[in-house]
Amino acid sequence: MTDEPGAATGRRVLAVAILASSVAFLDSSIVNVALPAIRAELGGGLAGQQWVVNAYLVTLGALILVAGSLSDLYGRLPVMRVGLIGFLVSSAAIAVAPGIELLIAARAVQGVAGALLVPSSLALISSHFVAADRARAIGLWTAATSGAMLAAPLVGGLFIDLASWRWAFVINVVPIGATLWLLSGLRTPDVRRPGARPDLVASVLCALGLGGIVTALIEGPRLGWGDPVVLASLGAGAVLFTVFLVRQRRSAQPIMPLDLFRARNFWAGNLATTFVYAALSLSGFALVVYLQQEAGLGATLAGLASLPMTVMMVLGSSRVGAWAARRGPRLFMTLGPSAMAAGAALLLLVGQPFDYWWQVLPGVLVMGVGLTLTVTPLTSAVLGAIDADRSGIASAVNNAIARVAGLLAVAVIAVIAGGDLDLAGFHRAALATAALFAAAAVASGLAIRDPRPVD
Repeated sequence: MTDEPGAATGRRVLAVAILASSVAFLDSSIVNVALPAIRAELGGGLAGQQWVVNAYLVTLGALILVAGSLSDLYGRLPVMRVGLIGFLVSSAAIAVAPGIELLIAARAVQGVAGALLVPSSLALISSHFVAADRARAIGLWTAATSGAMLAAPLVGGLFIDLASWRWAFVINVVPIGATLWLLSGLRTPDVRRPGARPDLVASVLCALGLGGIVTALIEGPRLGWGDPVVLASLGAGAVLFTVFLVRQRRSAQPIMPLDLFRARNFWAGNLATTFVYAALSLSGFALVVYLQQEAGLGATLAGLASLPMTVMMVLGSSRVGAWAARRGPRLFMTLGPSAMAAGAALLLLVGQPFDYWWQVLPGVLVMGVGLTLTVTPLTSAVLGAIDADRSGIASAVNNAIARVAGLLAVAVIAVIAGGDLDLAGFHRAALATAALFAAAAVASGLAIRDPRPVD
């Protein structure tokens, strides 16, 4: 699929995929940096901070599944346009929210828009590029979106420190405008499956099920685990999510086709995804909040604390993607999470008096090495296990699993930390992060299989 001249089209396809994904990744990076400022202005405590993150992740994790089906039905490009416009409107609503409740509601709407972006972006890459070109393109996508995540804490932190956290959410207009402009001139065949029928009832069941479980996990430490609201939320959430899974098993056109998990690298890669992204969400939330609320750093410095890790990903992901294409993903997916587990354990060095260079930087550097080795091979292993004509839904399932893993990790932070993110709570979060990364290494080493080389 390299018409018109092919190289130029390929570059534009890649640019669209990178920018569209960066919109969602920019926001996820900025929101963690903004949490202490949002708490100071609008209140809500630790539970409010958790909801600011998780309102987005609940709708994203649930609706990213139906978004995959929409992408297959209507095409990647139209779905992407709707997501971009929705993200722009909801970002503006967040920037002007007068209270924590309305901000959380706008974050939930933003999750709906975000659900339309990432699977369409990766599916666009998978359908346009083949074989080694696809692996290199995914590597460039990973590096470039990581670069966006690199810029987000710096730009967002500067807005927060010099003006207001509200302005940090307005920067989405730049990548959204650039993506819409590139889409207007893109000339590439779009992939559609006219027989696809998105199951909105299943999406609602999934969203309500996850929402109930998350409500219980966030409010349990505050209200008490025996509180009727907590018990009712947990019970209803578990029942609704179970009904969702049963519906997927029986549906002729499920939004999460369980038959995808018959492919070994798909289920194994998603198991590793669960552990890796739960750990990343847990450590990202805990580190940025602790550095501002306990160590006394400003938003800009706290956001830049993990900068070395992102720089390493930007510089190394494309090369690692090429290595994994030749050698297979198993070695990288085993060594990478192992290194990240060691890096997370090094965060136990954090203490009083605080010193970033000796207490935080060593762990960040080691985690950066591990993350660079992991992300591109993991994405390639999952998508490479499934036929290209189902890449949209496969990408959506993988992204949904990653977001739900992060959702649950953030929901239990108060349980892990023992109430709030003081020094002892931060240490407990670091140990939990290390355990999750180690579990990803074990799962990958035991279950991932390298594809046979093609002559």
